[in-house]
Amino acid sequence: MNIIIIEDEFRAAKSLQNLLSDLRPESKILAVYDSIEASVEGLSKEIKPDLIFMDIQLSDGLSFEIFKTVDISCPVIFCTAFDQYMLDAFKSKGVDYVLKPFSREDIAEALRKVDELKKFFRKNELPDIESILQKISQPAGKSNFLVFKNQKYTTIQTESIAYFYIHNEITHLVTFDKEQFQLSQPLGQVAEQVSGKQFFRINRQYLVNFKAIKEMEHYFQRKILVKLIIETPEKLLINKEKTHSFFTWLEDR
Repeated sequence: MNIIIIEDEFRAAKSLQNLLSDLRPESKILAVYDSIEASVEGLSKEIKPDLIFMDIQLSDGLSFEIFKTVDISCPVIFCTAFDQYMLDAFKSKGVDYVLKPFSREDIAEALRKVDELKKFFRKNELPDIESILQKISQPAGKSNFLVFKNQKYTTIQTESIAYFYIHNEITHLVTFDKEQFQLSQPLGQVAEQVSGKQFFRINRQYLVNFKAIKEMEHYFQRKILVKLIIETPEKLLINKEKTHSFFTWLEDR
């Protein structure tokens, strides 16, 4: 595997080289660049890396500027001390987002993700026509839910629902106006009824509307904490195994 490192901190670059040498002795470090200018110049040549490790805050700006000048076709693993650029990173061919100071386990996990992606695309070189047709013909999702409250039935438009959640084994829906209603369906059934483009089941208890998401941040044990524009009874946490599919869903607009 041919690797390029874009990092302006000498110690971090050296540490990364040592870890890669240990974890992937067969790999080759093609170059180490310490700025946007040097990276653009180097990547504009005939150098074709299989993987790039990239810091975000470089001495002459944010590394996202590199993508505006150079066509990067390989996966990128972002290594940074800041977590506020996570969404931008996943929009820029990022396959993982490693916070400094990174450990051997962090880099090993990131390399494992790259290996899994390569295996997936090798097995799926030709498009699955049947799955594409299914997506094209997939219904937009249930447009409203019938609810009962205060001895009255009424319908709630799905687009006005911020999230669904389970409490005491009962499914509840919460609107953007903070109204709450109980449903007779289990959350799994609700998830099948609504649009997969609009709603994402971030864990066993919560199904959230894209429009309700305010921001995300790193949490303990490589989890992601999701914050909505309205309060939720519990913290919304996504485990590390589901992080990539969550950010892919966010980007698929």
